Amino acid sequence: MSAAIAIYWQPARADGILPWRTDLSEKDRARVASVTATSADFSKPEAFESMQGGAATSRKLVNRDAFSQFSANLTFKQERDFKLGNALFRKLWVSSPSSTRASDGLGPLYNARACQNCHLKDGRGRPPEPGEIASSMFLRLSVPARTEAEREALASKTMMRIPEPVYGGQLQEFAIGDVPVEGHLRIEYSPVKVELNGGETVTLRKPTYTVSDLGYGPMDREAMISPRVTPQMIGLGLLEAIHPGDLIANADPEDKDGDGISGKVSWTRNPETGEPMIGRFGWKATMPTVHAQSADAFLGDIGISTPDHPHAWGDCTEAQSGCREMPHGVQADLGDTEAPDPVMELVAFYSRNLAVPKRRDVDDKEVLAGKELFNEAGCVACHRPKYVTSRKAAQKQFRFQLIWPYTDMLLHDMGEGLADGRPVGDATGNEWRTAPLWGTGLTKTVNGHTMMLHDGRARNALEAILWHGGEAQAARDAVVAMEPEERAALLRFLESL
Repeated sequence: MSAAIAIYWQPARADGILPWRTDLSEKDRARVASVTATSADFSKPEAFESMQGGAATSRKLVNRDAFSQFSANLTFKQERDFKLGNALFRKLWVSSPSSTRASDGLGPLYNARACQNCHLKDGRGRPPEPGEIASSMFLRLSVPARTEAEREALASKTMMRIPEPVYGGQLQEFAIGDVPVEGHLRIEYSPVKVELNGGETVTLRKPTYTVSDLGYGPMDREAMISPRVTPQMIGLGLLEAIHPGDLIANADPEDKDGDGISGKVSWTRNPETGEPMIGRFGWKATMPTVHAQSADAFLGDIGISTPDHPHAWGDCTEAQSGCREMPHGVQADLGDTEAPDPVMELVAFYSRNLAVPKRRDVDDKEVLAGKELFNEAGCVACHRPKYVTSRKAAQKQFRFQLIWPYTDMLLHDMGEGLADGRPVGDATGNEWRTAPLWGTGLTKTVNGHTMMLHDGRARNALEAILWHGGEAQAARDAVVAMEPEERAALLRFLESL
C-alpha cells in the first residue's frame, strides 16, 4: 500500500469494549458487543433473528416481488421518493435524437436499456443460456499497468484498474444504429466431479470464457476478462450503514491469529472528496457507496451520463471514434448530463431502500441444526451473521439497527478454482468480497433459478460451497465430510435466509 493511501484511519486495538465505535456511548457499546456476539445456544432462535433488516425488514407476502419492497420504516415522503426512484430504475432509455427528450442518450454501446433489465425483479442475475445474449451478466475488461503513471494511479487508488485500450472497462454486447457491437460473451462448461461423504457425487461445471465477433479488432494481448452476474439488491443501505470500525476490526490480512482466515479491507476513494474510503459494493468491493455504484452502472451498462460521470459517450474509448461522434441525449434546458439531478439521487435512494424480507422458519428444528453446523464448519469466520449499524448513518431509518447479512464485507482468497486472475484495487486475482447471504432462499421465488457465485456457475447452494477454496477450504471440506442428513440441515438453514 502506497503512502498516498496510508492516511486512512484504523480503529484502536486496545482494552475496552468496541473502542472503535465512537458513535456509541459506553453503555451502548456493551449492549452491542453482547447482542452481536456469536450465539452458543442452537435450541431456539435468537432474539429478533427473523427481522434480518431490523426495523426496515419487509413483512410483505413472499412472492416474485419479495426483493422489490421498500424499507418498512420509511416516512410517507420517502415512500414517494422510493416509488419515483423505482420508475427511473425501470425506465427504458432510447437512442438520440428522440422526441422522448428526457429518455434519450442510450449508449452508443450498452448492455441494457434499463437498470431493471439487468437486475430483474431486483434479484440475482444468471449466465446466458446457449445461443442467448447475456442480459444479466457481462465481462469486465482490463490490462496490467505498464507505465509509471498507471502504476501510481493504481497505488493511490485514483484508478482501480486500467481499462482495455480499445474495448474499455466492460464488454458491451449491444449498440445503437450502425455502431458495431463490441462482441459477444461465450461460455463453455466442463464437468468436475466431487465425492461427498455418504456416497453422493456432485458434478460441478467449470466455465471457460471467450469473446467472439469482436467489432473493433483484436483485444490487447494481455487483456484480462472477468465475468460478473448482477447481484441481488436488497439491504444495500443497511450494508452502507455498518460502522467502518466493525469492518476493519474483523480484518486480519496477515492472519496473525493463525486461524487460516486473512480477510482484508478493500480501500478506494470517496468520489466526491477524494478521501480514502472502504469499498463495500461490487464482487471485489471496489465501490464505496450505493450512489457511486449506481452512477458507475449508468455509465458502463446503459451509456448514460450523470453528474458523477458527465461524458455522454459511456464506455466508448478513443479508439472507437465513430462511437464517440454519435448524437448524445443532453438537453440544455434539463441539465448538463443525460440523467441530471435529481435522477441519480432518486435511483440511489431506491437502491438503498430495497428491503430485506423477513426470515422464514427460524424456529424449525432442522433449520436450527443447520445453523449450528454452519457455525461449527467455520462458515461464520467470513459470513459474519450480524451487526448493529452506526448511530450516525446518513439515513435515519438505518441507524442503530440489528441486522443479519451474513458477511464481513472483506476480501478473501477463495482459491484457484474461483480465481479470475484479474486484480482490481486491493483485490488480487484470487480474492472476492464475502457475499451477503440474506435473501439466498428466495432467489428461485424471485428469479426462477438458484444460480450463485460471481459468474453463476454454481446451480445451487451446495455447488457454491463446493467451489470454495483458499481461506474457505477447511469449511468446504467440513461440509464434504458431513453426514447426508447434516448437509441437508445446513442447506435448509441457508434456504431460510
